[in-house]
Amino acid sequence: MSDINGGYNEQSVKSNPFGFGNPNEAYSQYFTGESFLKALVPAQANIDWSMAQVSFEPGCINHWYAHTTGYQVLLCTAGQGWVQEEGKPAVRLQPGDVYVIAQGVKHWHGAAQGSWFSHIAITAGETEWFEPVNTDDYAALSKLNK
Repeated sequence: MSDINGGYNEQSVKSNPFGFGNPNEAYSQYFTGESFLKALVPAQANIDWSMAQVSFEPGCINHWYAHTTGYQVLLCTAGQGWVQEEGKPAVRLQPGDVYVIAQGVKHWHGAAQGSWFSHIAITAGETEWFEPVNTDDYAALSKLNK
């Protein structure tokens, strides 16, 4: 059932125990749609990783990118989303799923169409951003896993 303000799972994402966060303005140029970010463990001089709660409005996804000197672990906390590594089929994400992206693997992730989505991202290393995800390829995912 759709939440009052539009999109499925809005309340579960916005009431997440890790927090909803603020508009992700610093990285907005790398997203299609609006995302929200709440730092849980900011990158510091004595550690080489960060942890953040990232929330996506329905249909919001990030561009293709890779962690050139590290990795990323996604812990899905609410809503429905997708992750895709280059050259592989997209994988549906839902609360409780854990997905590991190895160093140097080009990938993207974000909300399913019509659903809010959130995950905790544990990220190490530098990020290299690439092109946006093809809109037709993303739209085709709405026909999968119904």
